[in-house]
Amino acid sequence: MLIEPGKLLAQINSPDELKKFSKDQLVQICEELRQYIIDSVSVYGGHFGASLGVVELTVALHYVLNTPSDQLIWDVGHQAYGHKILTGRREKFHTNRLYKGISGFPKRKESEYDSFGVGHSSTSISAALGMAMASKYKGDDLKQHVAVIGDGSMTGGMAFEAMNHAGVSDTNMIIILNDNCMSIDPNVGALRDYLTDITTSQTYNRFKDDLWRILGKFSKFGSSAQEIISKVEGAVKSALLKQSNLFQSLNLRYFGPVDGHDVNHLVEVLNDLKKIPGPKILHCLTVKGKGYDLAEKDQTKWHAPGKFDKITGEIAKKIHDTPQPPKYQDVFGHTLVELAEEDETIMGITPAMPSGSSMNIMMKEMPHRAFDVGIAEQHAVTFSAGLATQGLKPFCNIYSTFMQRAYDQVVHDVCLQNLPVVFCLDRAGFAGADGPTHHGAYDLAYFRCVPNLVVSAPMNEEELRNMMYSASKFDGPYSIRYPRGQGVMPDWRTPMREIPTGQGRIIKEGDEVAILTIGHIGNYAIEACEQLEKEGLNPAHYDMRFVKPLDESLLHEVFGKFKKVITVEDGCLMGGFGSAVLEWMMDHDYQAQVRRLGIPDDIIEHGTQLELHRECGFDPDGIAAAVKKLAEPVSAGQHA
Repeated sequence: MLIEPGKLLAQINSPDELKKFSKDQLVQICEELRQYIIDSVSVYGGHFGASLGVVELTVALHYVLNTPSDQLIWDVGHQAYGHKILTGRREKFHTNRLYKGISGFPKRKESEYDSFGVGHSSTSISAALGMAMASKYKGDDLKQHVAVIGDGSMTGGMAFEAMNHAGVSDTNMIIILNDNCMSIDPNVGALRDYLTDITTSQTYNRFKDDLWRILGKFSKFGSSAQEIISKVEGAVKSALLKQSNLFQSLNLRYFGPVDGHDVNHLVEVLNDLKKIPGPKILHCLTVKGKGYDLAEKDQTKWHAPGKFDKITGEIAKKIHDTPQPPKYQDVFGHTLVELAEEDETIMGITPAMPSGSSMNIMMKEMPHRAFDVGIAEQHAVTFSAGLATQGLKPFCNIYSTFMQRAYDQVVHDVCLQNLPVVFCLDRAGFAGADGPTHHGAYDLAYFRCVPNLVVSAPMNEEELRNMMYSASKFDGPYSIRYPRGQGVMPDWRTPMREIPTGQGRIIKEGDEVAILTIGHIGNYAIEACEQLEKEGLNPAHYDMRFVKPLDESLLHEVFGKFKKVITVEDGCLMGGFGSAVLEWMMDHDYQAQVRRLGIPDDIIEHGTQLELHRECGFDPDGIAAAVKKLAEPVSAGQHA
């Protein structure tokens, strides 16, 4: 089903074509763009509220800027659906986030209009500043560099580091703060309160428009007059708000707040800002989900609702005749509460993902013991370390891909001090439609090389509960990784028991070939073994549970019995679980044919998890094929 655009939007395949319309027609273009996004996401799924909230801003930016020469950088990236539609990808938009289709995030190799690849948060200001510095170095004073930061990204420390540098850079740069008070969940912290103070100050808002008009007129009188009015502007803002302006204290000219849904006013403001030299910040007030009533009222639910009926608002759900396994994240959330009820030292920490990680369950039941620290992964880890020094047991839940952002803190602040912080890595392995920026491909490799850190992965919900229980009793750093989506056990509330650190288990006895798996992907091996038995093959299957420490007694058994071994992991092959097994084999003077299955040394794009597993050859059919190939007798002249 192809979505039909409105009559004006149908004529726009580039920003140049957008500029052919009069300002009076921009409101209708915004209405048609918003409706196109609603129609498309309702039918094909995807992120929703964030792009609806920046429709007017998107149209105004492409109307005023000379993109792609001017550099436009979107933070987080799921704000950029309107941007993609206006920049030549409308006819491909139905493939958004689908296997082999366009990406759900800006991507440099996809379009020249995507100035910087994004997916993680708080990167836009640093990237835009680097581009602006490059233009300054090349003597290109006319080029514009615009960073659109919002959806909670301003809480990331990297944004403040970049603003601190930008304030002394004297570059041609505009930071647009898309202030909608949301990330996926509501924003938290002192910055949220500060921005609220600005936006609700009636006295300040009465004066700001007059100040803006005065500023625009003073530029023609020369640099000294502009410097004077800049000081006056800052002084008046500070007095009216009864506090210093955070952004101006960083030497960023602050303008706003302005209505982010008034497209014509935005065009005027952006045209004015282009004429003012130096780094500037424009504070835009927007509503996440703007234009779709249900999304405005429940912004967390409608961040990425999947397919839905746009008339009734009913979100499509599969109806099952039998009980279904829960999501791993929900098993984590409920199990953490169970553990915390028995152990008063247990605390919960998440960086802005309470609903995505199911930490919201503990936050509801025990609000004094569970913390959302905002999009600030580095702070989350070191905050957890601080709690641990005082005898508490923090469970720090961070998506695998976002844990990469806090790697130094894991090493320096937790592991070197051997502190008992439990890292629960959600979305490990392929993240699906979110693609390579969100795949949790590297955690097994980057964690197993760190001293003192236990690295584990459960094969099912029962194992996740047991590992969480075991981690709560362990006196040191402990990581548990599990994938996005459902497990395999409808009856998952099993009694918890402690697993000895580094102890694997045998799932199935066999002969000739041994399959060693880590984590949920072991369920694929079970399917493969069932398929192979029908064909007369009988491989053994071992669930190793731990990448560090490895179960050495189990490995002695495997390599003492088998000369053909396959390792399977939903992680990178370079330095991962299979590499650990090979290193152990060599260190202990065993010889065997070993075939490693996992994520190759390549960027794997988006698609369903099963599609990506199949592409990489470790779906059930891929595992079965690897066993059959390895089990083939070696013909004369071939090397074993």
